[in-house]
Amino acid sequence: MIFIFYIDADPADSAPHRSHLDQLMERRDTIYDNLRDLKFEYRAGKYSEQDFEAMKLGLEKEAAVVLAEMEQTTGGAARPSRRGPGAAGTAGSQPAKVRT
Repeated sequence: MIFIFYIDADPADSAPHRSHLDQLMERRDTIYDNLRDLKFEYRAGKYSEQDFEAMKLGLEKEAAVVLAEMEQTTGGAARPSRRGPGAAGTAGSQPAKVRT
């Protein structure tokens, strides 16, 4: 008697694995996007001020936890920006000079 087993490969098994820091950065970006969307929806009148403040506080606390974990993971090194290198507002960019 012969048994033949066929196992379908899970696509996640062949996907490149992300580092813990990559996962934290993705989570941080998601929280920031959610905060931006929440502010937009509040301004559009979808939420009362009380609901907005409660949800905003929850997202800000979650962001603080993620940022603290990122800092712990990197050993206090500068956090990677969510923007690409050389983008305006990043740590390496120079402020615009204003002539008076």
